[in-house]
Amino acid sequence: MTKIYRYYTALFLLSCSLTLSAQTNPIFDGWYADPEGIRYGNEYWVFPTYSAPYEEQVLMDAFSSKDLKNWKKHTRIIDTSAVKWAKKAMWAPAVLMKDKKYYLFFGANDVHEGEIGGIGVAVAEKPEGPYSDLIGKPLINEIVNGAQPIDQFVFKDVDGSYYMYYGGWGHCNIVKLKSDFTGLIPFEDGSTFREVTPEGYVEGPFMFVRDGKYYFMWSEGGWTGPDYKVAYAIADSPFGPFKRIGTILQQDPAIATGAGHHSVISGKGKDEWYIVYHRRPLGETSAHHRVTCIDRMYFDENGLIKPVVMTK
Repeated sequence: MTKIYRYYTALFLLSCSLTLSAQTNPIFDGWYADPEGIRYGNEYWVFPTYSAPYEEQVLMDAFSSKDLKNWKKHTRIIDTSAVKWAKKAMWAPAVLMKDKKYYLFFGANDVHEGEIGGIGVAVAEKPEGPYSDLIGKPLINEIVNGAQPIDQFVFKDVDGSYYMYYGGWGHCNIVKLKSDFTGLIPFEDGSTFREVTPEGYVEGPFMFVRDGKYYFMWSEGGWTGPDYKVAYAIADSPFGPFKRIGTILQQDPAIATGAGHHSVISGKGKDEWYIVYHRRPLGETSAHHRVTCIDRMYFDENGLIKPVVMTK
């Protein structure tokens, strides 16, 4: 009886240990950054950048979970063999589902003026892929308003219109997407690109709607350093104006540095929100050593976002 008791006690303790470890940050192993989180039905998904030097950053993995604790890895959902114009890097995915198809937008090639690269779009029958290039070329290749075509986020407005916010190098543009995501639609004034850059913006835009208000978020600081952080604004329109309110996520010397390039997931409960982001573990100095984490995001009585408390 004693041996049997000890055996089952050991199993119980092991089970508790596994359950606790499944709830820790980072949420899965490996160097991953720029995570796009989304809920497809009752299942949560995270699509991150494979964090490596640009020449090695030529693939993407995805992760799924039903409880935000236990994550299943889906390897190589897309790579540069499926995107012939992408030569050295793919990163910062943005995803959505439309008409029973799954779309993945990405940046490729760290494009500069005169080079081929920028923002592409791929499509699949399942969220885990495999994804194939939708149009065979970049959706946006040009540098407009000083914004490098990277770090795209695709947003479905309440009227059914699809917009994309994007931009590095301290500039952010908004464009309107065709319903099949094969191109852009000019705005009513005839322009195709509209700059919406808020104060402090560096990269990594994100948008969501809560209680009729548009919450626009972005990353500030340098992605290779400890001061990377997330700030936000609130507006009455997807076009702003976006006046900076404050920082909601930043380094904690006791936990991690370089916390930024995030997304937001609406949970299954009422007014339940999660921020998905990357950060650099203490002691790590490589720019590519970043891990993906999730923490709760709360609002005060005025609808302002409370500072996010990073957890282990």
